Amino acid sequence: MYDDPAESLENQHARKPQNAPLDSGLYLVATPIGNLEDITLRALRVLKGVDRIACEDTRLTQKLLNYFGISTSTISYHEHNEQARTVELLALLQQGGRVAVVSDAGMPAISDPGLELVRAAVAAGVPVIPVPGANAALTALIASGLDTERFLYVGFLAAKPGARRAQLEALAARMQPGEAPLTLVVYEAPHRILQTLADVEAVWGESVRVVAGRELTKLHEEFLRGTALEVRVALAARERIRGEIVLLIEAHPLAPQSKAGGSVAQQVSEFMEAEGLDEKEALKRVARERGVSKSEVYRELQRERSKK
Repeated sequence: MYDDPAESLENQHARKPQNAPLDSGLYLVATPIGNLEDITLRALRVLKGVDRIACEDTRLTQKLLNYFGISTSTISYHEHNEQARTVELLALLQQGGRVAVVSDAGMPAISDPGLELVRAAVAAGVPVIPVPGANAALTALIASGLDTERFLYVGFLAAKPGARRAQLEALAARMQPGEAPLTLVVYEAPHRILQTLADVEAVWGESVRVVAGRELTKLHEEFLRGTALEVRVALAARERIRGEIVLLIEAHPLAPQSKAGGSVAQQVSEFMEAEGLDEKEALKRVARERGVSKSEVYRELQRERSKK
């Protein structure tokens, strides 16, 4: 059971004055994902009070610090120097230092640098203090209208089409027949979103429900809701797709594949019953399963029916 917020706040004020120096340790600080007003008062206090701020991009973080009048020194900490910087920052922490880690936007260590330093700090017995705040995945999820009770954060999919399709197929294969839908939360770049939506259609069918959250918390924030096909067509009609995207997929278990030699009619029936597809969509799925054209599958279905 969660603590009462009011009681927790009273205990916090009674325990330590707000202007007291920060304890030594590693602070994981969330930064705005778009709107600067989404930074927390606690985050500002921590960024002012630490000895060093480790940044994914020092230039970008410096703009944030300048906006809020924070003069704490920064150091780069990104995927290309993470290992070397971890050794350097851990030494500072073991000497009683106070280090904050920030990413360009959102929570550090979530599809961004930070995890290696966290693991090193934990192993060394250094306190790790999360300072929660904005997060793109959860921001998109709660506004999507899809299930928020059963969701899986996937992060970025593979950039190569074949590997990306294989990842989606593996996610679909994890679900058991009859299992409730699972909301998949995916990060995607604007130049790959159309290809990714096409892969989603190939795995779950063009009628699967999706939501694409774009420019979250910014001036041109937008949510596109509909089937994978509808959202793909809407985006494809634009001259240019801008902004990082959070794609949410209402993933259903796939119908079990028929055994070798099973009839087309049997497979069509399985897809219609298990996923609620109409016959047209079920025929498309069977064609993909068999690696043949939809027209060939349709002709075979008609032949099977004529024999009855």
